[in-house]
Amino acid sequence: MNEFLRKLIGRVKELWGRWSMLQRIILIGIVVAVLIGIIALFGVSSSPSMVMLYNRPVNDEALLDDIVRRINEEGIEVYVSPTNYIQVADAKTAKRVRMILFAEDLVPKGSNPWSIFDKPDWSKTDFERKVNLQRAQTRLVTDHIKSIDDISDVKVNIVWPEKMLFRSEQKPVSASVIIRPKHGSDIAQNRKKIEGIQKLLKFAIEGLIDENIVITDHTGFVLNDFDNIAEADQQGLIERRAKFILSEEKKYRDLILSSLQHIYTADRVRDLNIKIYMDMSKKVVETEEYFPITIRPRTPGLSYDDSELLKSITRSQSSSETKWEGTGYNPEGPAGVEGQTPPAFRDMNNLYGRMTQETNTQNEEINRRVIQEDRNPQIDRVSISVNIDGTWKMKYDEKGKPIVLADGSLDREYVPLSPEDKRAAELLIRSAIGFSQSRGDTVEVTNMAVDRRKQHGDEDTAYFRKKQVQTTVLVFLSGLTILLVSFILFRMVSREMERRRRIAEDERSRREQAIRESAIAQAEEEGVDVSISVEERTRMELLESVLNMAKEHPEDCAQLIRTWLLEE
Repeated sequence: MNEFLRKLIGRVKELWGRWSMLQRIILIGIVVAVLIGIIALFGVSSSPSMVMLYNRPVNDEALLDDIVRRINEEGIEVYVSPTNYIQVADAKTAKRVRMILFAEDLVPKGSNPWSIFDKPDWSKTDFERKVNLQRAQTRLVTDHIKSIDDISDVKVNIVWPEKMLFRSEQKPVSASVIIRPKHGSDIAQNRKKIEGIQKLLKFAIEGLIDENIVITDHTGFVLNDFDNIAEADQQGLIERRAKFILSEEKKYRDLILSSLQHIYTADRVRDLNIKIYMDMSKKVVETEEYFPITIRPRTPGLSYDDSELLKSITRSQSSSETKWEGTGYNPEGPAGVEGQTPPAFRDMNNLYGRMTQETNTQNEEINRRVIQEDRNPQIDRVSISVNIDGTWKMKYDEKGKPIVLADGSLDREYVPLSPEDKRAAELLIRSAIGFSQSRGDTVEVTNMAVDRRKQHGDEDTAYFRKKQVQTTVLVFLSGLTILLVSFILFRMVSREMERRRRIAEDERSRREQAIRESAIAQAEEEGVDVSISVEERTRMELLESVLNMAKEHPEDCAQLIRTWLLEE
């Protein structure tokens, strides 16, 4: 095998060496194209295929938008085909999405999510197909419920009774579900989630109703017995209402505190108590209102109202009038025959009377408005109390220094909050909460001094420490100044003494030189041969050179003298 490989490699090298550059480029291009094709083939084959959410298109545009929006809220990628078929990435995602949509009634009418698993097989009997369909339905319902994030395991048992001839003898379909919630899940207390599972079962199993569904947890506690858990729902409702009230109180507290602390600083405004009383009941209010009829509306831009109003307009009118005067006469028929006049009118026979009756009926139309409104929970009353501390002012003596008391603390004076500031703070709070006197709101702004003994003690300690440091620095600087002045004086005195000593030595040297020169001159006049020592002669030559140099270069000599003085 190795020999074969060596020969093959040698043959390839031999061919490669014989080929021209163009042939090599063509071969490399073919290899690269083959590799790209293989990579593309693997990429296409490994890409996930889309799974239809329902086996029928969703033609209702509003329902389609609601379904897509709800799926997007879960962060799931969804694709809608041109024929309105909804597709997701895989089957697991499709099960999860179906469960969510079933719980929120976002399911197209007439759709059957299980028909996609109905595969006809002519070799099977109707009984086998029925059993397989029931198993598939049970298995798929189990998978759908298990795909819920709050459930770790589930068991579903569905009973399909035999069809009877008479409907009165037909037994209903029943289902029992045992779920095992995950650790930390609230599905056992969340009624909406349990109702979602119950709706899924009703939609998946034909003929299944709420009364024939039992959902329990792994301990046997019935979760869909909503009549018995009404008390728990009421407790949950009370807790949610309490949380809502607390959130409203926190919102108002943060708003008012930020405003007051921005004005009076956070150190002066520390405590704010707020209590909101809310009517959490939902009410339906119907109001009937009557108002005048507008004949002509008010002309825009006029400074006066030129509109014409009528209280009512006449819709129908009727009137009647009855008059009667004179003696009443009622014939009684032929002689010997009793008349038909009633006794009451018979007594009034041959009496003189007069009657006048007028009747006027008029129907008026007026404007009428009936308003029906649903009133959500609203605030009944708001009670707020806030304490704003005053300020502390240091006391100073005539020299402008803080006054120190006998106990070693600094004297201070408390300046309370002025009545004008209290009223301004109260107005600010009232505007922030929408104060309503008819509602019974109360706002109290108090001015109680906060205990600041610890703060004042720290301030006193810092003040005395600062004063002590200042004194120490002042003493140090004073000593340093005295030392510097003494050094300068010493230096000046020493220089003055040195100067005087040099002057005295120079004066003595000049006197000695003068004496010496005079002695030499006298000796020369007398013709005496004076012998001068080598040192004297060297000194004279050096002095003569210095004098000559000073005459020729006076600036250099001055610079040399200044250098000597600075060095000394």
